[in-house]
Amino acid sequence: MADPMTLTAVECVQCPVCFKNFGPAEINGHLDECLLIVGAVDSDQSPSVDSGPPEKKQRFRRNGDAEAPRSPCVNNTTGPTMFSLFNNNKNKSPLNNGSLSNKQAAAAATATKVSKGIKRGVDQLDEAAEPGPSGEETVKNPTAVSVGQRPGLSLRSLLTLDKPLAEMLRPNSLDEYFGQSKVIGEQTLIRSLLDTQDIPSLILWGPPGCGKTTLANIIASTSKKNGTARFVKLSATSTSTNEVREVIKQAQNELRLCKRRTILFIDEIHRFNKSQQDTFLPHVECGTITLIGATTENPSFQVNAALLSRCRVLVLHKLSVDSMGAILDRALTTLGIKVLERDQENSKNLDQTDEQKTNVYIEQKALDTIAYLCDGDARAGLNSLQLAVQAQVNLCRSRMPSQHGSLQKIVVKEDHVKEGLQRSHILYDKAGEEHYNCISALHKSMRGSHVNASLYWLGRMLEGGEDPLYVARRLVRFASEDIGLSDPAALPQAVSAFQACHFIGMPECEVILAQCVVYMAQAPKSVEIYKAYNNVKACLRNHKGPLPSVPLHLRNAPTQLMKQLGYAKGYKYNPAFSGPVEQEYLPEELRDVDFFTWSPPES
Repeated sequence: MADPMTLTAVECVQCPVCFKNFGPAEINGHLDECLLIVGAVDSDQSPSVDSGPPEKKQRFRRNGDAEAPRSPCVNNTTGPTMFSLFNNNKNKSPLNNGSLSNKQAAAAATATKVSKGIKRGVDQLDEAAEPGPSGEETVKNPTAVSVGQRPGLSLRSLLTLDKPLAEMLRPNSLDEYFGQSKVIGEQTLIRSLLDTQDIPSLILWGPPGCGKTTLANIIASTSKKNGTARFVKLSATSTSTNEVREVIKQAQNELRLCKRRTILFIDEIHRFNKSQQDTFLPHVECGTITLIGATTENPSFQVNAALLSRCRVLVLHKLSVDSMGAILDRALTTLGIKVLERDQENSKNLDQTDEQKTNVYIEQKALDTIAYLCDGDARAGLNSLQLAVQAQVNLCRSRMPSQHGSLQKIVVKEDHVKEGLQRSHILYDKAGEEHYNCISALHKSMRGSHVNASLYWLGRMLEGGEDPLYVARRLVRFASEDIGLSDPAALPQAVSAFQACHFIGMPECEVILAQCVVYMAQAPKSVEIYKAYNNVKACLRNHKGPLPSVPLHLRNAPTQLMKQLGYAKGYKYNPAFSGPVEQEYLPEELRDVDFFTWSPPES
């Protein structure tokens, strides 16, 4: 092997990042170090969705340190070392500090761009500062606030920041996560996997506000803290397939160079069509990415079956009243708002600080109203609380502007909360699973002759915005399927209800539908016709061989030729006889079949 000192410039290999020359045996190791430094600098300059790998020991010379031994092939005239290139002055852009040539700056920018990822669809903080997930301003200094640390909010934050309270109070740990103990409780399999960071690909399915996005953010926070994975968040409503492929390409580079996996969170994954969802299949299969999808729609219908088989489905339910109460109590404690009935004795000992110039109370009945009316939606509950408090504080300030700096007592009452909510928050999706769940409940309640339940499910649908003509059409079907000849007047009733709804529309037609629903529920039930026709269909579908021909005497004979062939020969015209006529009307193979009692043969 040749002496390194005798290597010519042609035998040396130039690093594409720092433009220094190295021997062929040294370039690979040096390139890994350069890429790691670029990734670390990127996390310092823009702490976005990626926390970066754990810091490695610096192998380049710092200012004032003794110069480390270098390869003889290094060109000392190419510029500063990689460390000085990216770390000499953190207050200036490393690509514009005046010490680089245009070629060097362009190459460094290209290397940095690899780890930054796409801008659209990925959550990134502003260059200077931006309100973090708790509402505080997050300065771009990774050592200022540790990962997962949440500075306390205040009532001033609630009143001044233009950000929903639900977003400001989004939990960062499972200890602050309420309401899904059956899925991620202490003894569950998923909880143990989350604690060990051995996270499988997941589909989070549940109604709005139940904690799907929050659970994904907790996984992201834990991954950043432990440095075990890179987290990327996209929304299917604003992300293209090309952007998804770009993220997957970055995940492949991350896994190959840094041995760090990527967790890809797709919000509203049901917005991707089946061909777009196929993009994830090979990469989830081989472990390039860990996919976490959130959806409010039934994944059995909205998610590709092949993708669904590679993921575990977590069903998150709407939050209970107790869970909503715990979430609201946590919000009040964080903001320093007091519950009137609990803290009335301590109302004289007020904390007159700069952070809270106003003494705000809320009635327990108001909290209970929010917990009940938000229908298990934590986002709706917290934002309703924010709206009620903001309205009362602003109203008090406008009435007494001269006492703006003095301590005032403001009480948020139940009426204030109801005024903001207007009515109960009814979860109903006319195009989703809840649509089919409610119509099924209405149908079964009428079949069981339960009048109250039938009216309830009818009201649930109409108040949720269902099309009244859709309900009327289902009543027409019910009149023949479940009532039939037991009450032949049921079908005209249903048809009349449909016509009346078509004439006058909502809301006047709601009482017409209610009348028809009660009539159907109270009417006698019979499924003879329904079963008999189902038997006919089964007979036709199970028949083997050619179907039997129509008997000649039942055929029409409009021409002379057809008469000569025997069509209509021997037919007995029933009105011409005074009594019953003995005549066969079924093909010979089916003459003894009674479809009201017949059952298809077992295959």
